[in-house]
Amino acid sequence: MAATALALLLWDASDLDLLVMRHLGSPNGFPLRMNFWLENLLHIGGRNLAIALYLTLWVLALAWPARSHPVIGTRKQRSVWLLGVLMCLTLISGLKAVSTTSCPWDLQAFGGPATYVSHWAFGMTDGGGGHCFPGGHASSAFAFLALTPVWLAAADPAHRRLGRQLTWAIVITGILFGAAQTLRGAHEPSHTAWTAWLCWVGAWAWFTAYQAINRCRGR
Repeated sequence: MAATALALLLWDASDLDLLVMRHLGSPNGFPLRMNFWLENLLHIGGRNLAIALYLTLWVLALAWPARSHPVIGTRKQRSVWLLGVLMCLTLISGLKAVSTTSCPWDLQAFGGPATYVSHWAFGMTDGGGGHCFPGGHASSAFAFLALTPVWLAAADPAHRRLGRQLTWAIVITGILFGAAQTLRGAHEPSHTAWTAWLCWVGAWAWFTAYQAINRCRGR
């Protein structure tokens, strides 16, 4: 986790975000901003699909017999894992609420009022609307990483393999959602990468805290 965080910080320091966005947009804006497939299928459709999946998982978790499952545990434990998804979403939305970073399409380089400022330059405003970091849409996929630690930490190799497959499916979907928003000019590449990192760290922190609380209660 530390190595990936360092890589992301080096990316931020290199201004590669702006370089990528300059290849996708111009002073007239981003030509794919209103693209039907990116906006309606991957953005709106993807968000709606994530909401439907989350609600469906709640129904399944509560409808499943209360007895313990070898990996996802009892009904109470299944609820805890699903609350982890909500925790990741809340983490990302909370950071966005206090962020002063504006979206790329709001930058002067692309016809907007804002100047480019690193999203880690705390306290510095860029003249735009802000609240664009991390990537909210990508988090609708990456938040489901909260469901993976319990599988990845399972004793059975088959369950761990399923956990890896689940992790890759979530990561690929999150990258796809983030890439759609980057092509539209809504988010820089690092917004998606930091969203993935924050959700991954948040997922394991949630899982570790729950395990620690359980151990303390068992004493």
